[in-house]
Amino acid sequence: MTLRDLKPGQFARVKSITAEGSFKRRIMDMGITSGIEIQMVKVAPLGDPIEVTLRGYQLSLRKNEAESIEITTEGCSCSGCESNSFN
Repeated sequence: MTLRDLKPGQFARVKSITAEGSFKRRIMDMGITSGIEIQMVKVAPLGDPIEVTLRGYQLSLRKNEAESIEITTEGCSCSGCESNSFN
């Protein structure tokens, strides 16, 4: 499952980043690293970009960037992860 697959309001934990080279470094410099909890906030009307919350700030990513971020919904300790929804 990738970050692109999350629906608005859902939580997940970053499992790995499949990008390579400077693209991977750029994603990591934005604070997206293995183990970090992340929430999908919203998707733009045309589907690109998406907005996520991590480490206390909001970040917008393109869909192709989100596809390179592998996630899991298991093991989140944030509120709302048990139901995997922020309602």
